[in-house]
Amino acid sequence: MKTTTINKSIFLATDRETVWQYLTDKDKLGEWFHPAADDLIEGKPYALLSDADNGSSRVCWGNVLKAEKPALLVYTFTVKPLNGAMTTVSWTLEEAAGGTRLTLTHDGIAEAAGEAAMGLLMALDKGWDEHFSKLRGYCIV
Repeated sequence: MKTTTINKSIFLATDRETVWQYLTDKDKLGEWFHPAADDLIEGKPYALLSDADNGSSRVCWGNVLKAEKPALLVYTFTVKPLNGAMTTVSWTLEEAAGGTRLTLTHDGIAEAAGEAAMGLLMALDKGWDEHFSKLRGYCIV
């Protein structure tokens, strides 16, 4: 494991199928992360849109590499500061004591960001924490 990989896990009091919907459904993504142009589907590009300008500009985008419902979602991920360089985001959903353990792995940031890596790592790390906090509010039994 690289020291520049972001790893986070949270426990959600709902089943994996519900969590999966929050990771892949365009409308549910908008509740806790950013609205999406379309559902996230394996083999397809995706774009998550800005809330601030009525969804007219991309906040992050990439291609869905794997969508193994309801266990694993992997996609490439970039944001404007990366100037099109891609990183990889993986979501693992595991059954846990009547709920779901959701694990995020965000890799390739240092390679994509170069000298700006630490600043971007800190911004992404903080952003994932904020989005996880919102997701907890929606994934309640």
